[in-house]
Amino acid sequence: MPRTTPPHSGIKQPRVRLGLFSRSFLLLAGLMLVSLGAWLQVFFSMEEGPRATQMAQRVVTAVSITRSALIYAPPSVRPALLLDLATKESLRVQPREETDTLEPLPNSNYWNHVAAEIKDRLGIDTSVMWSVNQAQGVWVSFEINNDRYWLVFDREQLGLTAGAEWLGWGLTALLLALIGAAVSVRFVNRPLAQLAQVARQLARGQTPSPLPEKGPAEIRDMNIAFNRMARDIRQTEADREIMLAGISHDLRTPLARMRLEIEMSTVSDEARQAIDEDLAQIDHSIGQLMEYARPAGLVPEQGVDVSTVLRDLYERERSHTESLGDTLTQSIEPHLIAKINAHDLKRIVSNLIENARRYGRSPSDQKAHIELVAQQRGNMLAIEVRDQGTGIAATDVQRLLRPFSRGESARTGVSGAGLGLAIVERLLGQVGGQLELVSRPTGGLIARIEIPKVRSRNFQPESSSGRT
Repeated sequence: MPRTTPPHSGIKQPRVRLGLFSRSFLLLAGLMLVSLGAWLQVFFSMEEGPRATQMAQRVVTAVSITRSALIYAPPSVRPALLLDLATKESLRVQPREETDTLEPLPNSNYWNHVAAEIKDRLGIDTSVMWSVNQAQGVWVSFEINNDRYWLVFDREQLGLTAGAEWLGWGLTALLLALIGAAVSVRFVNRPLAQLAQVARQLARGQTPSPLPEKGPAEIRDMNIAFNRMARDIRQTEADREIMLAGISHDLRTPLARMRLEIEMSTVSDEARQAIDEDLAQIDHSIGQLMEYARPAGLVPEQGVDVSTVLRDLYERERSHTESLGDTLTQSIEPHLIAKINAHDLKRIVSNLIENARRYGRSPSDQKAHIELVAQQRGNMLAIEVRDQGTGIAATDVQRLLRPFSRGESARTGVSGAGLGLAIVERLLGQVGGQLELVSRPTGGLIARIEIPKVRSRNFQPESSSGRT
């Protein structure tokens, strides 16, 4: 089994990614906020001019009526008239003095427009002030028989709509817009969420729930096509299982007969040994092909105790390794939990250990010294198979990850079909894991797999044998 060397060996931290619902909602919400802001700006701009003209007309009318009433009213009823204007119309008439302390109107388009309209209708000498003698209001000057007066209006009567009121209406409109965006996005996102759910079921090897074949034409056509694809995949899986059973029977049975016939033949021991090695290489290649074609097991809903699975595997592999004259040691942290089929985990690590036994022999004594290490690193579980071999050039990385690709050392009589790393990567892809091969500074190679961990408090024990 060939080796590769990755460009880096650091542990990748998972990135937080927004889902489709969140992205669509934020996009629509942002567009609605911009649209609402632009609409309010246009509305204020269109409202400002007509309202300023309307308020100026109201001031001019009030000044004209007040002046006429004071001119034609008998002196005896003027106090009562002024009191009536102040209480019922919120209009106060006060004499204008030279010593009055004046504060001009705010420098805004609206109030400048109001003042210009008032002066245009009452005369250029008319004064419009924001306060007089620190008394608040809108003060407009007028004259009666050379006597000068102020007519005082409440600011609320002449100003634009209050900001608090507009804020309330704006927040209400924004809330309704956000609710509408959430409902719209959910309506579009729900079929996609259902599709993602059944796709995950299909990726885990489960039989997915049929998607509803109704709704909008595009969604209905997509669901119909996906349901048809799922049925075809299930049929393909069934056909592959039949094919694997046929390969096992139709190829390995003749190989067994050939071994028996060779043992009973009169050929020399050297020829018998050479033929037996060739048959063993054929049998090993068939085994790798069947291993690659075998589907991955179902991903468990709860976490699996990886530490226990690895210790069981270590005891089995250690005996086999020692029988070949090699060594296998372990350093496995306890309570490592991950969502991975226990049988698939054994297939992965067994392939890496077999790889180390075949290609990881030390140049000094031609023996494989292998170490199995399992530990937690951040949010990942790192499982490493270390050896002291010569490794392989980094330029062969991508080629050797492809099925049926073998390294140069594999051409010197070592059996195999070049499927070991492809099997490991395919099984890791089912659980969101990854494979890295790192050159050791002291010589040899580290085959590292990383699997997302599961919190121990969410762990419920499952059988270490796994489901196949």
